[in-house]
Amino acid sequence: MSPLTTPTLNRRGFLKATGAGVLGLSGLSLVGCGSDGAASDQPGTLAEVRYALIGDGNAEPGTVLRNGLGGFDLGGDLGGLPVQWPSGFPASLPVMEAIKSGSVDFSFATATAVIYAIGGDVPIVPLVAYPLPSNEVDVLVPQGSPIRTAADLQGRRVADHRGTTGTYSLVKYLESAGLTMDDIEYVNLAAADAEAAFAQGEVDAWITWQPTAELAKRKHNAATLPDVKTYDYAFFVASESFANNHPDAAATLVRNVRDAQRWVEANPEAAVAEFTRLGGFGGSDLEAQVYLDLVKSNRLSYSGAGQFTSVNADAISGTQDLADNFHRLGIYPDQVDVTSWLQDSRFDSIKSVIDQELAK
Repeated sequence: MSPLTTPTLNRRGFLKATGAGVLGLSGLSLVGCGSDGAASDQPGTLAEVRYALIGDGNAEPGTVLRNGLGGFDLGGDLGGLPVQWPSGFPASLPVMEAIKSGSVDFSFATATAVIYAIGGDVPIVPLVAYPLPSNEVDVLVPQGSPIRTAADLQGRRVADHRGTTGTYSLVKYLESAGLTMDDIEYVNLAAADAEAAFAQGEVDAWITWQPTAELAKRKHNAATLPDVKTYDYAFFVASESFANNHPDAAATLVRNVRDAQRWVEANPEAAVAEFTRLGGFGGSDLEAQVYLDLVKSNRLSYSGAGQFTSVNADAISGTQDLADNFHRLGIYPDQVDVTSWLQDSRFDSIKSVIDQELAK
């Protein structure tokens, strides 16, 4: 079995097969939630909103809203409704399981997580989408490496965290040189392990996204290959119960996220200073500087959130292409019909509400 081969599984086993078990979803889904989700399940009543933050939640639009930076008052904009901020999720995939368990109402999600959610019957509603920055992903190689182009990756050991934005970019990058994943020695490693392997010379190249890529580049004096592109989309999603029963609140949330990201981009130094004060970047001056540089160059996952829209045809076709590639590689056990799911008429009503709110 190759590193990219997954046994055939039924839909019940979909999330586990695609990596959810490795991330420990059953434990992570309850981190910081403190609620059983009943409030959002009752039409006409809403006791609180649970906005899940990825990672430590100290350097993103949600950080701005949680801490009232830039004069934002999300609770006030929601009519005085309390907002809870469950965090500790290492990525958006575990948030999908938290939504399924009823402990999260709203969050950021990569297209990869959305596809997992569709295949795993997670009750989400896609609210808005935007393309990730085209230069968010890098392929790192050691200084002086003979690897200079995509074609030079043939036969080389390439580290990647399987089933992520990096995987999709790697597939496309190899295709640009007429290569496939079968033409490289693929090494599936999470970011920390991949960095260690790269630093120790155990792999010839490593593909990852920002800020991990830029931070590793500076720490290890690495070089990057030219013309690597990101093709993935990002979403903000809500649970079905929250979006369907409280569409105005969901729309208010996405407008605030958009405006918070615009504030970060208009005030990068002030934003990074506040994020640092709040505990972001682990006290590392290098991480803070990298983040500042990436905000200014619009290379972060949230960089497009200031211009997102309700889910459009480009987001649908791009996400379908990702799903098709991952199924072909064996990462997804089943074909996922993203197009029909995202185009379903049941989302028409919330889309209209979102469009009206984002016009403000």
